[in-house]
Amino acid sequence: MKKPSWWLVEDGPADLTLWWIIVVLLCFGLVMVYSASAPVAEHETGNAFYFAERQALYAVLAAAVLYFFSRIDLDFWERMTFPLMGLSLLTLAMVFLPVIGVSVNGSHRWLNLIVVRLQPSELLKFALLLFISRYVVRKGELLGRLKEGLWPIFLVLGLLGVLLLLQPDFGSYAMVVLITGVLLFLGGLPLRYVLLAGLVAGGALGFLAISAPYRLARITAFQNPWADPYGAGFQLVQSLIAFGRGGIFGVGLGDGIMKYFYLPESYTDFILAVIGEELGLVGVWALAILYAIASWRIYRIGRRAAAAGDAFYALFCYGALTWFGGEAVLSMGVNLGALPTKGFALPLISYGGSALVFLCATLGVVLAVSRRYPPSKAAKSTQSAEVAHG
Repeated sequence: MKKPSWWLVEDGPADLTLWWIIVVLLCFGLVMVYSASAPVAEHETGNAFYFAERQALYAVLAAAVLYFFSRIDLDFWERMTFPLMGLSLLTLAMVFLPVIGVSVNGSHRWLNLIVVRLQPSELLKFALLLFISRYVVRKGELLGRLKEGLWPIFLVLGLLGVLLLLQPDFGSYAMVVLITGVLLFLGGLPLRYVLLAGLVAGGALGFLAISAPYRLARITAFQNPWADPYGAGFQLVQSLIAFGRGGIFGVGLGDGIMKYFYLPESYTDFILAVIGEELGLVGVWALAILYAIASWRIYRIGRRAAAAGDAFYALFCYGALTWFGGEAVLSMGVNLGALPTKGFALPLISYGGSALVFLCATLGVVLAVSRRYPPSKAAKSTQSAEVAHG
């Protein structure tokens, strides 16, 4: 039977180390979501498995997306770059529409698709990786020119800033700026423009951070959470108490008490604190090591694509690394009090369907790149280049 044109032609093995780490993190996340959410679920719905059941469905869907996307021909995604970017912009605007848009605690970040809720900012991150990677490759040397290379990017970032900050979703916009900056720098943007853009972006994000009273309160609370332990510093104080209770080996899986209405967002943004309490420093370090190994494998896959001359997918892999590794570092930093309190999900662990599915879609494309450029092919490309230059 003939394969469809969009199905992967190369049948080489995917990066098995990365594949199994993703699967382990998905399974571990399911266990921890149940442990962290059971008291809240029992209190709010009468069913202790309420959030765990939904996370199980999300995990199964994410695993299916991971496999499916790892088998799609890479040329397909280059053709889908602009349609996906257009779709992401459309869905970002639709969150403000009545009935379709869903407001939770004053934030307009979700679309009601009847069966599930979609968070368009997660679709945007996937589309943005494709869009910026293609833009950088096509512009080439023009990237360093303000009018031809940078103004279109500034316009896109400005539009995304309006759509995301009106929701408001400050964390997603910060990640968008970070991904864009990293890919532009790796794509050859001159250092002077990188420094200038960094200063402008940092100043703008800093202004936005202090312009809203609740953001300013989080920054001041981050500096000294114990100054207001029952107000702005409450989340961070409870998180630090959870880590303190856990010690080195933890109190035991399922035996933590901070999730019993002491620690807000215990199964989403602050799930690492529950892990620290129940599994201790050992559990947190084991998780950090898994993230580090996965990040290293993504980097190596990008290096192999670059060695083979595929700048588009090399940049895509580096952008995926920025998203995956960046959110892991930011989430851990917030939970440990090293960064101001802000909502960053722990990748593949925290509760949430959109984040889980679209991150697995991105990692699936990375696995497809690993199929096209296995280590043996990369070694041959390097040897050929050495012979040509020798």
